[in-house]
Amino acid sequence: MYINRVSHYLPSEIVGNDYFTELNNLSSEWIVERTGISERRKAPAGENTNTMAIEAVKTLLETIPYSKNEIDLIVGATYTPYDTIVSLAHAVQHYIEIPDIPVVSVSSACSSLLNAIELVEGYFAMKKASKALVIVADHNTAYYNERDTISGHLWGDGASALLISKERQTDSDLYIRKLITGGAATSGKAIEAVVLRPNERGVIMPYGRDVFQNACTYMPKVSQQVLQACGLTISDIDYLIPHQANHRISLNVIGTLGIPEEKLLSNIQRLGNTGCAGCAIALSENFDRFEKGQRIVVTVFGGGYSYGAMLIEA
Repeated sequence: MYINRVSHYLPSEIVGNDYFTELNNLSSEWIVERTGISERRKAPAGENTNTMAIEAVKTLLETIPYSKNEIDLIVGATYTPYDTIVSLAHAVQHYIEIPDIPVVSVSSACSSLLNAIELVEGYFAMKKASKALVIVADHNTAYYNERDTISGHLWGDGASALLISKERQTDSDLYIRKLITGGAATSGKAIEAVVLRPNERGVIMPYGRDVFQNACTYMPKVSQQVLQACGLTISDIDYLIPHQANHRISLNVIGTLGIPEEKLLSNIQRLGNTGCAGCAIALSENFDRFEKGQRIVVTVFGGGYSYGAMLIEA
């Protein structure tokens, strides 16, 4: 599989740490020390998961290397839906006006990006599609409790879109060499550590330490696995894009793997935790910097728990 193009969309409203200082008496210094976050984006009234997904697709279609009518699969991913019936994938299909193709959505919390790409891999293997549009978007601020002093300051909103083809389309395509995902619902306090139960309340993280510990275990582990499956080692990669949950987690992951900080690609400092869109946004932001032959590992960890890693080559 090949990633032909990547785009992203960010709401224009920037919420700095001072907002949470006034609201919850949390100093900016404390937030930065604990999370690495200085500011995050917030979708205003009138924007939602579906509209952000469409905005990302609009940007993507400006540079599509083939006719949009060749897209024969749409996969959406989010854990913060605007509509639980008309999914963001269907909203995008309606926008691009391509009828009668498979349109599916997946939710595995912040790991949803890699599970969405894995669905594409399955459709390609079954010869049911050859050019897919993957959209990841999370409207975290629609579900969070901003007065929650544990996790209220973590969340940001954003979306990303990826064109993925079975065969190479351009010289700038990124080759998806290997993809591994897994569930870890039996680990620690997986099914209660971070939850979003809309009928009860917004997203909460009562066991943040357990989340931290498992994220710092699973992301290095699966990153090693995806490299070993390709006969490679950590020294063979040029960049690592971990799930943008907490900068301390990212630093712990590269510390465990023995990767220097200059190889870490991160946007949580500016965007907060944008859920399953975070890694795709980082891929979009850095797409033009990747040089021929460079290897990038994208690794994710989500509530539930879920995890994964993907090795791509420029």
